[in-house]
Amino acid sequence: MRLLRLFCLQIFAVSSMYGLQNYTLERVFSGFGVVWGMTFMDSHTMLITHREGEIYKLNLHNKTSTKLLNPPNVYAYNQGGLLDIQVSPWYKKEGWIYFTYVKKQNDKGVTTLARAKLKENAFFGWEELLVTHSVTDTGVHFGSRITFDKEGYVYFGVGDRGERSNGQDIQNHAGTVIRLHRDGSIPKDNPFVGKNGLDEIYSYGHRNPQGLFYDAKREILFECEHGPRGGDEINIIQKSKNYGWAVVSHGKEYWNFSNVGEAKSKKGMEDPMYVYTPSIAPSSLMVYSGKVFKNWEGDLFLGALAKTHLNKITLDKQFNVTKEERLFENLNLRIRNVVESPDGLIYFSSDSGEIYVIKP
Repeated sequence: MRLLRLFCLQIFAVSSMYGLQNYTLERVFSGFGVVWGMTFMDSHTMLITHREGEIYKLNLHNKTSTKLLNPPNVYAYNQGGLLDIQVSPWYKKEGWIYFTYVKKQNDKGVTTLARAKLKENAFFGWEELLVTHSVTDTGVHFGSRITFDKEGYVYFGVGDRGERSNGQDIQNHAGTVIRLHRDGSIPKDNPFVGKNGLDEIYSYGHRNPQGLFYDAKREILFECEHGPRGGDEINIIQKSKNYGWAVVSHGKEYWNFSNVGEAKSKKGMEDPMYVYTPSIAPSSLMVYSGKVFKNWEGDLFLGALAKTHLNKITLDKQFNVTKEERLFENLNLRIRNVVESPDGLIYFSSDSGEIYVIKP
């Protein structure tokens, strides 16, 4: 166990700037590597994943951290490694904690969904629920966030693995959002069961989904993904739909200024709800409950890597974006993940190994 200092960075009284009540921003932990995933066991206990393969339990009351034993064996290479972590909404009854990570397979990397239980400070009972058919040696575009809907399904995303043709190929899991029962079995009503695609696929045509969140109040599955140069997207995910990559895109090629794909929109392919041009590199997505900050209820929060800020999106009842705000740009940090605690506080992590909290 190690003790990490609590830092109070700034106190904002800026209702005119952000349209909010006064709040404080505190840096509560530092000294970690890339904090990729965060989840809560209760309001004062957080679990985090370090992309290199370590998992920590953080006590938010006394500001201590404990390195947990028996993590999964991950392949930490380039963009891959230990990715997301989510405590199941049914944790008190079932005891499962869910993970996505990159597994080494024939010296290549593949996105994997697994679960385990935690006793004291060690994991046990590991189960690999799905080792996806997405293996390449590219080392990029693994996805991958985890979310649960109120019916008990688990969802996670897989990137196109740097091979654009994967986006339209439903014979592999690359470039898809996947839906499973919590035990890893396949729902009978998944759209490609008994048809021409893999049974686990829920939607396809994605480039690199690094944000996925089920909004139980509106019964909407939101997703965000990295575009190429320009063209990052927020999407509303629907069963069986094709989100276009790489046939349609709002981005441009890296080596010149030509457009990627055939068009920005095409019949039979879903248009994004919102597009970021130039890219912000969205790294996570969360819908805020409004428990503490009433003015934020229903707003979307996204981490931004390339543009180094916390992105806030306000929607109307028809899911049109009415406002985009870029918070904490002055920190100049690659914000990797943003989550809400059980008591309504907002935490975000950076690639510099820091964790912050926004609270009254």
